[in-house]
Amino acid sequence: MKCPYCGYSESRVIDSRPTDEGERIRRRRECLKCGKRFTTYEVIENVPIVVIKKDKSRETFDRSKLLNGLLRACEKRPVSMDTLERIVDEIENLLQNSLDREVSSQRIGTYAMEKLKNVDEVAYVRFASVYRQFKDINSFMEELSKIINSKKE
Repeated sequence: MKCPYCGYSESRVIDSRPTDEGERIRRRRECLKCGKRFTTYEVIENVPIVVIKKDKSRETFDRSKLLNGLLRACEKRPVSMDTLERIVDEIENLLQNSLDREVSSQRIGTYAMEKLKNVDEVAYVRFASVYRQFKDINSFMEELSKIINSKKE
């Protein structure tokens, strides 16, 4: 960190504390050359996640799109908004913590289906029917039989 007074690049941290929102850390520093003190703020850098869609186009990850898809699947189901927010948070954390900066929409959909399967089976089937674009009743029945078989085990 360069001193704003003399430009020297070495300083020591005197005090560190989070800001009121907890989003940043405030640091008081002292220049090792001129001895003057200054304040810096440290923030988390969020690198945007790029979603590669089915048509190979790219767009930045938008958590509201994922939430809206989950909301549609859970319409008239006993799934709270808090649960859906938690699912979106978990998926977003998975994406942020992965080393990939680009992720396919299919992978995001798979994550969402895995989460919904544990929350509400009807919502899971609704989401899967849109996500997997079932072509006929047989492919839909295959998915239902997977759920039934996993319940028996």
